[in-house]
Amino acid sequence: MATSKETFAGSIPEIYDRLLVPLIFESYARDLARRLTKIGPRHVLETAAGTGVLTRAIASALPADARMTTTDFSQPMLDHARARQGADKRIQWQQADATALPFADQSFDAVACQFGAMFFPDRIKGFSEARRVLKSGRSFFFNVWDKISENDFADTVTHALGAVFPTDPPLFFVRTPHGYHDQKQIRADLTKAGFKDISIDAVEAKSRARSPLEAAIAYCQGTPLRNEIESRNGARLEDATKRAAAALAQRFGEGAIEGCIRAYVITAAS
Repeated sequence: MATSKETFAGSIPEIYDRLLVPLIFESYARDLARRLTKIGPRHVLETAAGTGVLTRAIASALPADARMTTTDFSQPMLDHARARQGADKRIQWQQADATALPFADQSFDAVACQFGAMFFPDRIKGFSEARRVLKSGRSFFFNVWDKISENDFADTVTHALGAVFPTDPPLFFVRTPHGYHDQKQIRADLTKAGFKDISIDAVEAKSRARSPLEAAIAYCQGTPLRNEIESRNGARLEDATKRAAAALAQRFGEGAIEGCIRAYVITAAS
């Protein structure tokens, strides 16, 4: 699903899970899991699971006799998620492309995707696949980030790296994580995929880090932004991280820092 510049490999999954997940993903995982488990699904499919923050949130709320199939395009991310989850007979782990799911029609009571739709090379195809494997009348739950200006830390880091590489700024966050936020476009894509009864809720939260450097490491070394930095100058990763940390400190202060994050949570019925 991701381009060569947007891969999650090497040390990225570990840093991503250790620093970025608590920074921006955990509260949204709990929110999405709460919405999904309210409908009482017996068999859940998760796509683009990453390191498993949503998997863990859903699993903690599913009854003992429910099942969950957890997938991701990246085997390293899936391996990390499985190791973090530990033994759980309810969960089946499977590498899979969300735009070409290896499952029969109408196999699941719910499909969930935490901040993965932005990475789909063909979003309508990805949505169509979610609808295909859903039982009739069941729902697809997913979330996407709002524009980068509404997400303080990502915005600050992006501007800081633009100063480090002024002739070729790394724009991973603008292009991908924060590149799919137009509500009209989201509704249109879901409608083309065959969904109906589409609801979109804006959900704001706070992002907290123990220090500006911790947040800078999360963004610069725990995401595919790292690949973009290293492709420009592999020797400047640490310098770029420190420059991002300095920009965060200037905007939010030294010590523990706090910034705003904003996302859209979407529910669509098949």
